[in-house]
Amino acid sequence: MSNSSSIRHFLLLPLADTRQLQLLHFCLLLGIFLAALLGNGLIISAVACGHHLHTPMFFFLLNLALADLGSICTTVPKAMHNSLWDTRNISYTGCAAQLFILVVFISAEISFLTIMCYDRYVSICKPLHYGTLLGSRACAHMAAAAWASAFIYSLLHTANTFSLPLCHGNALGQFFCEIPQILKLSCSKSYIRELGLLSVGVFLGLGCFVFIVFSYVQIFRIVLRIPSEQGRHKAFSTCLPHLVVVSLFVSTGVLAHLKPPSMSSPSLDLALSVLYSVVPPALNPLIYSLRNQELKAAVWKLMTGWFQEH
Repeated sequence: MSNSSSIRHFLLLPLADTRQLQLLHFCLLLGIFLAALLGNGLIISAVACGHHLHTPMFFFLLNLALADLGSICTTVPKAMHNSLWDTRNISYTGCAAQLFILVVFISAEISFLTIMCYDRYVSICKPLHYGTLLGSRACAHMAAAAWASAFIYSLLHTANTFSLPLCHGNALGQFFCEIPQILKLSCSKSYIRELGLLSVGVFLGLGCFVFIVFSYVQIFRIVLRIPSEQGRHKAFSTCLPHLVVVSLFVSTGVLAHLKPPSMSSPSLDLALSVLYSVVPPALNPLIYSLRNQELKAAVWKLMTGWFQEH
């Protein structure tokens, strides 16, 4: 038996048992990682450089891309390193830092997905009040509140989790540091405090999801009344990508953490964790750019301008 004061490192879950599969997973993760860097980097650059994209919708999309970049850069490089060098180690400090940063970015992503839904709701259901409800100052305040609340929430989680005495070894059943896996190593009843925080987080996350669903019910009621087919198409083209992103992120996250114990298996848990932590940051840029003509044109202009210069 050991306690947290004697634990210097944790052992992460290996992605594969054989060397060939480890190298295959390294190549797959590298491809996803580069796709996420390229896609989110292009969105950030296009929105920052394109003055006609300085609108609330694209401002929040830029923040979502930053959250996506941050979350995938927190987990995937370490997983690639472990697969390439056939190791499982992560230091105690590194695990705490990874957990803190990951919770910051995932919490911020949930906030910005909710804010983007509110933006779509106001633009379609209350267009006359759009300038008042989503002015530049209001957008800046919402973005600041999203990042600040994510930082505070993550700080509370990290401080609570790593203050618990750990006496059930140091092997985590996940390829990155995750709160439920660390709680399994605790030998103290004080983990109930952390479970309380997690419950608050789940409640807030479900609250955001209910708000998003309710908003889209209102949005689709209005959109279906638009007489012009072109108008309906334009409204759907801005709403559907966001709905797809929310559905993918929430469904895989909820299934990973709230599925019945009878459904648990190492391979299923690993697949679900990859689906909610690795795949969305790579898919989000593709989903948004394919359905949004303005963004697609701005990204194309940015890329052609770069190639012409070089």
